Amino acid sequence: METSFVLFSQLNMCETKEKAFFKLIHGSGKEEASKEAKTRAKEKRNRLSLLVQKLDSHEETHSSRFGALSKELRVSPEEAVKWGESFDKLLSHRDGLDAFTRFLKTEFSEENIEFWIACEDFKKNKEPQQITLKAKAIYEKFIQSDAPQEVNLDFHTKQVITKSITQPTLHSFDAAQSRVYQLMEQDSYTRFLKSDIYLELIEGRPRRPTNLRRRSRSFTYNEFQDVKSDVAIWL
Repeated sequence: METSFVLFSQLNMCETKEKAFFKLIHGSGKEEASKEAKTRAKEKRNRLSLLVQKLDSHEETHSSRFGALSKELRVSPEEAVKWGESFDKLLSHRDGLDAFTRFLKTEFSEENIEFWIACEDFKKNKEPQQITLKAKAIYEKFIQSDAPQEVNLDFHTKQVITKSITQPTLHSFDAAQSRVYQLMEQDSYTRFLKSDIYLELIEGRPRRPTNLRRRSRSFTYNEFQDVKSDVAIWL
């Protein structure tokens, strides 16, 4: 009888310890989950804050550079207006070419205008040795696969240049230059005419908000949506 009572007491003690242990583990798990949720939300808010700061800083620098452009170039509004008449008129003017180059740099596509300029310079050579050396330099910089400033050309055009590069002529890059010219005229030039860089050179034209600012606001809203959903877990 006494033995049965002892065994029963031991079983009760074991059950009590198991319940206490289960409560401890369960409570600890909730606490850890809550801490983890708070940490994730805090990290997202911090990332969002840094992102907004970087975008604002980039836009301030961008706008500051645009604001100084007209003073640096000293182009009359009448002259700048002529650049909108045709792509040729833009490229034929030294300041127009400079402004367009700066615009392409903001789009990370300056290799197109640099290739076009290199081709124009290349066609001025007369000595065979210079033609060979400069043709090779242009090929290695803009044409060959994985070139540091590779331009966007179709396979056939690149293949023709590659085969003729050992014995180049002044017309070796004509097809490629024409292709790049068309890409800039049909694509980059139309955006340039709507850009702050160009509009600031034209008197009386209103400034337009940049795409960068519109993207940053949209992204900020989405990020806050994510943060709220995480915070809701532990509020």
